[in-house]
Amino acid sequence: MAKEVFIPKLGQTVEEVTLVRWLVADGAKIEQGDGILEVETDKALFTVESSARGYLHIGPYKEGEIVPVLTVVATIGKPEEKFVPGGQPAAETTTVASVEQVTSAAGATAVAASAQAQGKVFASPRARKLAAAKDVDLAQVTPTGGDGQRVAERDVLAYLSQLPKVTPVAQKVASEAGIDLRAVTGTGPGGKITKEDVERAKAPAVTPPAVMPSVILPEVEVSERVSLKGVRGIIAERMATSVHTTARVTLLMEADATEFVTMRERLKARVAEEWGFAPGYNDLLAKIVAMALRQFPYMNARLAPSNSGQAPDAIERLAHINLGMATDTERGLLVPVIRDADKKSLRQFATEFRELVDRARNGRSLPDDLTGGTFTITNLGMYDVLAFTPVINLPEAAILGVGCITPKPVVRNGQVEVRQMLMLSLVFDHRLVDGAPAARFLQYIKDMIEEPYLWLAQS
Repeated sequence: MAKEVFIPKLGQTVEEVTLVRWLVADGAKIEQGDGILEVETDKALFTVESSARGYLHIGPYKEGEIVPVLTVVATIGKPEEKFVPGGQPAAETTTVASVEQVTSAAGATAVAASAQAQGKVFASPRARKLAAAKDVDLAQVTPTGGDGQRVAERDVLAYLSQLPKVTPVAQKVASEAGIDLRAVTGTGPGGKITKEDVERAKAPAVTPPAVMPSVILPEVEVSERVSLKGVRGIIAERMATSVHTTARVTLLMEADATEFVTMRERLKARVAEEWGFAPGYNDLLAKIVAMALRQFPYMNARLAPSNSGQAPDAIERLAHINLGMATDTERGLLVPVIRDADKKSLRQFATEFRELVDRARNGRSLPDDLTGGTFTITNLGMYDVLAFTPVINLPEAAILGVGCITPKPVVRNGQVEVRQMLMLSLVFDHRLVDGAPAARFLQYIKDMIEEPYLWLAQS
């Protein structure tokens, strides 16, 4: 009997995936553990693996197509068998697909997805006892017992080890509201989730409807149609929400980066061999911005919605400085986050930044890599952009745009000199910060770029 391969449930919010590419040809013989298919969610790539041997018969699904989770996309059987559409896996069907989430050990297996789809969870008595004591939904636990069909006590312990720190009251509120704590950003000490964090997660997001106005499109030949789904769809939604809900103001300030450039060149010569890489301008700028946020905490803030979920009724200044670094990838704009950036050395920051960027560009970002930012830096200088007005990455209060460093003639001490000039653009939400305080923040960054030895006074 042919066995079905379907797209498992890949998290609470994932309802559909994009088929990136089939890893084997239709009709090919496969072994247990062979990769069958790569799929993409809004965050990362996943590899569907076979948990049986046989011949793969692919359904009518092409690369680039978007399909709902739990869709049967192939079968495994004898060479002469063909794919027969069966929709979602039936209760008596033996499930043979498993998923290894490339970005996290917490990736769900197809067996767990099948059991969830049927409303059944098989678990050992010890696992059920521990789950009841810790208020764990067994449907969220990846089973490893009984060939991946039964939740063991060790699976519950592994699930608990991956949960964020949370106060008892917040745990109770989240349990009653059915909120997945892994999707909640904690603002308490050490990133612990508080009751207020859960209350904010309960509040419905106020998003203006993205309605396409009634427009008659001209008769023009279309060379390609790209679906506004996945990462591109999320970018479109978030950017539109930011533009429509924030009171944006942009400040432009030009800094003399001559000494800054010299410092970077000297650092390259001294540490590149030891570190295994040369520190870049993004690393240095990020450390300056982290110091600035520590000096001016009102910029490391966000608006908090009221308990009723209506208009914001408070400004929250955040205890941790988590820098988001906008990164261009083939999948679109992603923003890896370096946590506690102000507490890391330049080498620590630069090393972590490179690891995060590498994972983002390879579609292998971990769940925490792209969340929890408190301020974002975006640099288009490598594309010869002089200045631009970036869009605030909600719910943050501001974003810093960085242009290219350009040699220009400037007047210094009554003489014309060629200096390395850098344009900075700070876009901030006027609901949280006024113009003069924002200007002081940007001026501090400018001063640190122009006189980098001032870092010594701030360390």
